Amino acid sequence: MMENLIRGRNPPQYQRSPCKEVRAALRKRPEEELQCLEMTTKRKIIGRLVPCRCFRGEEEIISVLDYSHCSLQQVPKEVFNFERTLEELYLDANQIEELPKQLFNCQALRKLSIPDNDLSNLPTTIASLVNLKELDISKNGVQEFPENIKCCKCLTIIEASVNPISKLPDGFTQLLNLTQLYLNDAFLEFLPANFGRLVKLRILELRENHLKTLPKILLMNYLIWHYCTSYFNEIHQ
Repeated sequence: MMENLIRGRNPPQYQRSPCKEVRAALRKRPEEELQCLEMTTKRKIIGRLVPCRCFRGEEEIISVLDYSHCSLQQVPKEVFNFERTLEELYLDANQIEELPKQLFNCQALRKLSIPDNDLSNLPTTIASLVNLKELDISKNGVQEFPENIKCCKCLTIIEASVNPISKLPDGFTQLLNLTQLYLNDAFLEFLPANFGRLVKLRILELRENHLKTLPKILLMNYLIWHYCTSYFNEIHQ
């Protein structure tokens, strides 16, 4: 202890903890009050810090937030503080009934995960998420996709199983980058006639639906794929 004092060091019991240093740093930047970083026992937030070089120096920005299993009834307002940088948002297993308009100002969002909530619809404002690649709305009460879902052209994965969805809009067939689509345990009676346009689709799950027929082009693609696969397996045996 005495040796530390002589050398001008603070005694161990008076050294500032990392948490205090973080709070002090935040107080120096009141315009960036990161309230959502103050964790509570009921809320878990994971922030992936990504360096961003700006004119005033190097800063750290939040690109991932996780509010899963937090008994939330609405999207936390703190989320909107990061609408320019947020890329992944997890709201799994809460009691959220609707998505606020402000959420769709997060145009950098690439993954939106909100399964196992109480959503009854997907708002048309989702068309604003032009960079969205992955969407998970499974285990909700969503009855349909809005027609302008076609504006989310970067979508590659959609998980919408366990929803009372009876049909897909024609605009759905314009999601040409879609590679995985999960619509198990829904109420689908038919698929759009142009569904075969989704040529990049590699995984399509439609278990437990009311489908009686499939579009001819989809059947043709399946038969061609099945034949080629069987032939490939035969020549390599």
